[in-house]
Amino acid sequence: MSKAESNWERLVRAALRTDRGGGGVHGLPTAGIAGIVPSSLGNNERIEEILRAADEIQEDDPTVARILCEHAYSMAQNLDPNSEGRGVLQFKTGLMSVIRQKLVKKEGGSLDRSRDIAKLQEFYMKYREKHKVDQLREEERRLRESAVFTGNLGELERKSILRKRVVATLRVLGTVVEELTKELPPDAARNLISEEMKRMMEKDAEMTEDVVAYNIIPLDSPSTTNAIISFPEVQAAISALQYFRGLPRLPSGFSIPEGRNTDILDFLHHVFGFQKDNVNNQRENVVHLLANEQSRLGKLPGGEPKIDEGAVHIVFLKALDNYIKWCEYLPLRLVWGNTSDLSKEKKLLYVCLYFLIWGEGANVRFLPEGLCYIFHHMAREMEELMRPQTASFAESCVTENRESASFLDRVIFPLYDIVAAEANNNDNGRAPHSAWRNYDDFNEFFWSRHCFDLLQWPLKLSNAFFIKPTKRGKSIGSRNKHYGKTSFVEHRTFLHLYHSFHRLWMFLFMMFQALTIIGFNDGNIDKNTIIEALSIGPTYVVMKFLETVLDFLMMYGAFSTSRRSAISRIFYRFIWFTAASLVICYLYIKTLQEGGSGSVFFKIYIFVIGAYAAAKIFVNCLTRIPLCHRLTQPCYRWSVIRLIKWMHQEHNYVGRGLYERPLDYIRYAVFWIIILGAKFSFTYFLQIRPLVKPTRTIVNFNNLTYTWPDLVSKNNHNALTLLCLWAPVFAIYLLDIHIFYTLLSAVWGFLAGASDRLGEIRSVEGLHRNFEKFPEEFMNNLHVDVGKRKQLRSSGQPVELNKFDASRFAPFWNEIVKNLREEDYITNFEMELLYMPKNTNELPIVQWPLFLLASKVFIAKEIAVESVEAKDSQDEVWMKVSKDEYMEYAVEECFYSIRYILISVLENEGRKWVDLIYKEITDIIAKKEISTNLHFSKLQNAITRITAITGILKKDETRELRAGVIKAIQDLYEVIHHEVLSVNMSANMNDWGQVNQARANGQLFSNFKWPTDPHLIEMIKRLHSLLTIKESAASVPKNLEARRRLEFFTNSLFMHMPPAKPASEMLSFSVFTPYYSETVLYSVAELQQRNEDGISTLFYLQKIFPDEWKNFLSRIGRDENSQDSELFDSPNDILELRFWASYRGQTLARTVRGMMYYRKALMLQSYLERLHSDDTEAGFNNNNSAAETQGFELSPEARAQADLKFTYVVTCQIYGKQKADGKPEAADIALLMQRNEALRVAYIDEVETIKQGKPSTEYFSKLVKADVHGKDREIYCIKLPGNPKLGEGKPENQNHAIVFTRGNAVQTIDMNQDNYFEEALKMRNLLEEFHIDHGQHKVTILGVREHVFTGSVSSLASFMSNQETSFVTLGQRVLASPLKVRMHYGHPDVFDRVFHITRGGISKASRVINISEDIFAGFNSTLRQGNITHHEYIQVGKGRDVGLNQIALFEGKVAGGNGEQVLSRDIYRLGQLFDFFRMMSFYVTTVGFYFCTMLTVLTVYIFLYGKTYLALSGVGQSIQNRADILGNTALNAALNTQFLFQIGIFTAVPMVLGFILEQGFLTAIVSFTTMQMQLCSVFFTFSLGTRTHYFGRTILHGGAKYRATGRGFVVRHIKFAENYRLYSRSHFVKGMEVILLLVVFLAYGFNNGGALGYILLSISSWFMSLSWLFAPYVFNPSGFEWQKTVEDFRDWTNWLFYRGGIGVKGEESWEAWWDEELAHIHTLRGRILETILSLRFFIFQYGIIYKLDVVNGNTNFTAYGASWAVLAVLLLIFLLFGLNPKAMVHFQLLLRLMKAILFLLLVAGISAAVAATDLSVVDLLACVLAFVPTGWALLSIAMAWKPVIKKIRLWNMIRSVARVYDAALGMFIFVPLAIFSWFPFLSTFQTRLLFNQAFSRGLEISLILAGNNPNPGL
Repeated sequence: MSKAESNWERLVRAALRTDRGGGGVHGLPTAGIAGIVPSSLGNNERIEEILRAADEIQEDDPTVARILCEHAYSMAQNLDPNSEGRGVLQFKTGLMSVIRQKLVKKEGGSLDRSRDIAKLQEFYMKYREKHKVDQLREEERRLRESAVFTGNLGELERKSILRKRVVATLRVLGTVVEELTKELPPDAARNLISEEMKRMMEKDAEMTEDVVAYNIIPLDSPSTTNAIISFPEVQAAISALQYFRGLPRLPSGFSIPEGRNTDILDFLHHVFGFQKDNVNNQRENVVHLLANEQSRLGKLPGGEPKIDEGAVHIVFLKALDNYIKWCEYLPLRLVWGNTSDLSKEKKLLYVCLYFLIWGEGANVRFLPEGLCYIFHHMAREMEELMRPQTASFAESCVTENRESASFLDRVIFPLYDIVAAEANNNDNGRAPHSAWRNYDDFNEFFWSRHCFDLLQWPLKLSNAFFIKPTKRGKSIGSRNKHYGKTSFVEHRTFLHLYHSFHRLWMFLFMMFQALTIIGFNDGNIDKNTIIEALSIGPTYVVMKFLETVLDFLMMYGAFSTSRRSAISRIFYRFIWFTAASLVICYLYIKTLQEGGSGSVFFKIYIFVIGAYAAAKIFVNCLTRIPLCHRLTQPCYRWSVIRLIKWMHQEHNYVGRGLYERPLDYIRYAVFWIIILGAKFSFTYFLQIRPLVKPTRTIVNFNNLTYTWPDLVSKNNHNALTLLCLWAPVFAIYLLDIHIFYTLLSAVWGFLAGASDRLGEIRSVEGLHRNFEKFPEEFMNNLHVDVGKRKQLRSSGQPVELNKFDASRFAPFWNEIVKNLREEDYITNFEMELLYMPKNTNELPIVQWPLFLLASKVFIAKEIAVESVEAKDSQDEVWMKVSKDEYMEYAVEECFYSIRYILISVLENEGRKWVDLIYKEITDIIAKKEISTNLHFSKLQNAITRITAITGILKKDETRELRAGVIKAIQDLYEVIHHEVLSVNMSANMNDWGQVNQARANGQLFSNFKWPTDPHLIEMIKRLHSLLTIKESAASVPKNLEARRRLEFFTNSLFMHMPPAKPASEMLSFSVFTPYYSETVLYSVAELQQRNEDGISTLFYLQKIFPDEWKNFLSRIGRDENSQDSELFDSPNDILELRFWASYRGQTLARTVRGMMYYRKALMLQSYLERLHSDDTEAGFNNNNSAAETQGFELSPEARAQADLKFTYVVTCQIYGKQKADGKPEAADIALLMQRNEALRVAYIDEVETIKQGKPSTEYFSKLVKADVHGKDREIYCIKLPGNPKLGEGKPENQNHAIVFTRGNAVQTIDMNQDNYFEEALKMRNLLEEFHIDHGQHKVTILGVREHVFTGSVSSLASFMSNQETSFVTLGQRVLASPLKVRMHYGHPDVFDRVFHITRGGISKASRVINISEDIFAGFNSTLRQGNITHHEYIQVGKGRDVGLNQIALFEGKVAGGNGEQVLSRDIYRLGQLFDFFRMMSFYVTTVGFYFCTMLTVLTVYIFLYGKTYLALSGVGQSIQNRADILGNTALNAALNTQFLFQIGIFTAVPMVLGFILEQGFLTAIVSFTTMQMQLCSVFFTFSLGTRTHYFGRTILHGGAKYRATGRGFVVRHIKFAENYRLYSRSHFVKGMEVILLLVVFLAYGFNNGGALGYILLSISSWFMSLSWLFAPYVFNPSGFEWQKTVEDFRDWTNWLFYRGGIGVKGEESWEAWWDEELAHIHTLRGRILETILSLRFFIFQYGIIYKLDVVNGNTNFTAYGASWAVLAVLLLIFLLFGLNPKAMVHFQLLLRLMKAILFLLLVAGISAAVAATDLSVVDLLACVLAFVPTGWALLSIAMAWKPVIKKIRLWNMIRSVARVYDAALGMFIFVPLAIFSWFPFLSTFQTRLLFNQAFSRGLEISLILAGNNPNPGL
């Protein structure tokens, strides 16, 4: 025991002695004992504060530290006396045994509790005196008043932090004193604390406002240090929430903080029992919303600001808009009746009530209409509760003992409980969607007034809605307790595609039918053609009938629980279309039977069709065309109109009003008319017409010869042959709509981008050339309106206007440059060149950055010398110089700067001399005699003297330097007078006389003033640089990323964007980042850890970013050749190194840094706006320099303004668990909070408790920030009804934390994103888009451009980057306009926050169906009459996957998500409710893209199986002998189209046009050609297979899931086995199937074109199959290196033959992997489908057997039966050879003998058969070709029916056969790889292919791949 106590003592003492503000070895904050307080202690934050104070004062007074620790122990004991919570016992044991016992013993005394209070008081006084608290506060006050004038903001910041720390400790001491006195008798307590001590403690308590936890606005304790509380709009918002007359009194015992008055939220808190922190959170939320709305309405008049009625009304309508619409839909009377009669106070009361309900709603927030239901009843309750004089508890929330109220327990928990029960019934996502209710089902329950009758109020928990479902797989009767789904059932079937987009399929089918009819009538449009074309009438009604049948089928599982009107509609439509299909089909058949147009039936048919068509067109116009839709809105109350609309389309709460303005409708209608025109022309002329004559010929062929037993082709006009010809054509007809869309959208997007002026600045040369335009454009777009600028423009002063613009532009530009340097993209020298002068001096010119003017002076001098020698005139000389504008600027600046500097440093006669010289030069220029009077050849001598002067003056003054500068000026005098200038002294003889006299006396330059003015010194340094930098700066900056960022930023200045509002009036917003357990910050160990090739991450980064590494070393003051080991000697350098590396990966640190640029940009904008404003309260005046930005980040007002407008919340779901487990991620997150004071972290805290004697877990949603001591400071803690993760993890993570966001907007940012300071400057412009007219509906989501920053190293990363960039720019540009179907595709879109939080949130979370959670936010927004736009003048960085396996996993996740989308109700409703053209846009850009991708692959299969049928059946050869039909145009056209699309040409068109737009034509062609040489077509074809596999499998079997791709640096060799596991079923098996088909076609097919014909017909299929088989190894680093190949083979064989066992993973054993691959087949439907799909493989054996020589043309079934017998024998032989020797240990010799005999008999039998019969060696090979597919078919069927096979005990045999197949397939792939590995040059070529961009940048990839690490520091 003593040893344990000793260890505890050492641990705790070390923790207590650690500097709280410092860090450990890695720069991370050390926690001390305060950091190990278990979260299971309910009041752990108070305990942490006390222990933190004990840590701090341990060295000053150990006894006081012991008293504090004792008190902390007592609190812990009271909170958990039995130590039942997790970690409580260990905590209390350590605290008690060490702090109380050991420390006391060392002091040599025993415990005396009577002196504790006195000791605390004594130390309180000493501590107060030591830190001079009163003086400290006074100094802070003085600094706060003067810092704005003196710029001493840094000192103010330090004083403020010091005071906060001291006050925090005093607060703890005072609190402990008060609590200890409560333990004593009252009389004793009174005597212990003197009145003076009480007054002092009360006085100090007034300074603790910053210690009270708050988020943004200190509401409970108004702060003197946080300037936000002094803003008029904030004060007005706070006063608006005050208690008003009409509210009942609160009970006397209700506690209100002393720092604020009672408000309406206190009333709601009491009566409904909302949680305290929920109330505090929503109080700030409402104040924040009100203040920001008020700020947009203008400044508030008067001394006591009052909130404007308009601001309240705006917030009221935003918050309750969904409730109002819900009431209108049901219909239901609003709680408040008439909105216009509501007072301002009542509006705020309703707003606060709604937000309190929402804030505590937890998972119920996903039920927005459920919240409306709750709000409706609680608002009615509230009206009743306001009538009595004293507030009482609401009946719906009162607890059972009626002593309190609890909204969480009484309202939210019952709803959560049933949602959780249903979620738990989904079998971890494996259960069918129809078996359980998801969030949408629960929410749509509230779309009917039936919910009022069923649920009632208070909630009736006994009704059927709350009955929990029984677990699946239990008793049959339990299903009766399952409450059905609502409105929609997500059955897993491809039929959803038809069900959702039936109008598209009907249109395509009918058009194909019509075009085919016209084609078979030879293009003649006559009476017979018209009659035949009218057959589309029956086609239409039959397809509508099928739709109604699907309506019935798809609603199975929801009939009993859906709205009666919805069920009735389905029933009536079914009856209607059943009758219509019967009648119309009957009429058309009778028309054909009775001779056509002359019959009565034809006339009736025409009348019926015409009437129906007219009615349909009329109804469509009413419901789909915007103008007509608007006209019918007032008529909706008419029963006829309602009936028509009800029959025509569903009438749900969402999906109403999905129409656009007429102009928008015309635009996207024209877009689609062009596409459809091109598509149908292609179909008719190149697909249908060429097949007409061959089809007629084949139909008329009789008695065709078949080489196999034909069972289906007799007397049916060769239907199967015709199917083989037409099926590929029809498949292409269905998919080419996407091809034509791709082409037109690319062209349209290109033109739209060009009109938006994208790509105008695409190079450094363009940046240089256009720089002088930037200040003007910046002022026009990114700067607020300035009155002086308007005056200068109207008064016609262009020079002054340009200089004014430059002066305002300069601070922003310089801050951009400064940030580039801080990010290590540029060097110090480049930063100096890029800096722009302040342009606030007296020079009559604009001063431009040096990188524009470098070396221009010397070039101008040379031009002048050459021109004078050529005897050019002065004007000609100046014309040559002025051709380069920046050369002209450089000459003028030198001219004026030299004069300004000399006049500034000289006095008396010296200054007069300068004036005379300049006057002389001016006169010469005016007389145009400069060529004769100025000797340019000697000008270099003058430049040399001036350079000497500036070189001395830029240094600090010394006596030697002073003498030196006077000597240099004297030399300049001599050069000017004797070499450069012919001076005419006669004009100013008196002045020259004084100058000459002073020179003769040696006093001409004696009165010299050394420059001390900072502006003058800067000008001297700049002039010196201008005259000394001779190298061209045309390539500045050199870093490619710095170039790209500056080019994009400057280009965006010319683009159209809304004008900027002042920072105080801009919309407020939050940034929201979900985080789970990804990398936060690379540790030193992670940076040094080597991979299998000996490469560490740090070494990799040094070689990939060599220039940035050198810049980093320079920034931290190290030599660029420093060894890494030198950095590890300094904790600060280690920390900087970790951040440098993390900022180049996909880490949370990078994301946080990028997002905090928003705050930095806002602070700069606010600071400069206040600097230039007339606001005297700001303490600024207009004389200050426009470019003085020093210390803007420390300005209290600027920081407060930024905090009011910007909030950043990172929702780290398991941060609490990470802290408890001591994970490094938790320490890194804490470090990020310390470095970013505005960063907030939300997380789920799990607290283990004991309830009724059983362990229980409670969940809390918490928000924390870093306090002044570097510890987490809990701001809010809101209890949740249970585990918040009921659905998908990411949206649930977002949902729990979204209550902590603030503002009008929220930007969703993933944790692999980045941001840039220059882009953050444009955020306020972007937010104004919410108030710009973008169409019929209000903008709800702003789409933002992304830049993929991971595409610069490997070819794969480049392919992915280019593909992604093409979509997020050109693709989304077209989706937003003209198509109006852009959705939310993830990050970094900006949401209208209030719109979305009141409508279900920013994502959907139902398990599996919402696996692609982001896009459902776009669906939801559109369905709820939102509008989604796209804007490209601002960009955000995005990391993407960089390895093939990462990319495949990502694409698999997205494809699987799209498969689930097909089943969703959102897709169905949008497909049903969009107008026709918008529906087509929506289809081709969402699930249609993946369906067309899958159809592209299926077309290859259809074509090849058709060819196989024609070849194996012999019918093809028979037809060939009769007529040459196979060389027809249609097949060639079809194949060519499929081939081009397959290899990525059409995918590449948008990419190429995007390159041309933003990089230029030549660069685009080079880039695209380079991509082709790097085998990008192979990559895109491989991706085609990935998407097809996961999309199809998801719809067939499910199994979509989040696939962690990893976001690390992937430049490593992937083992063969790893690739095989990942791609075996998705690519390799399918690729082998295609190869088998191609081999069969080659062996048994027929082709008039010979080898060339075969190649043309099959090259695309060969390309696809080979890409699928070998792409993972072609794109695998070191894939053809012999040593790696040998290691891979060994690893693969070990994996293949390791049998595994329980707990063995698929990465370790083939058997375990094989079982995992079969997991998705787990339903009867899935097994049947797999069986049906497997039947296709039997065609090989059936056809090839009859091609054998031994069969000799026999077509009976005997040969086929014999083949099965042979196959059975082979299987038995295989089983015998496969017997496990271990199972026959006693018969080893016999077994071997049997195998040998069997083998000999087999060889002898085959040899005899070959010799004695017609069996040939070719037949043997053909048998292999026949039996392998058959075996795979049997194997696939057996795998599908695994349970059955296991029961009959054949599973081991099946597994053995499967292992052989995988071994054979692996060897088929491996052998070519091994052969290629023999040739070393292939490995070199592969490396160049994979890393070409890295080579072009001079990177050392070969070192990285080879593991050659020469750096001894690693």
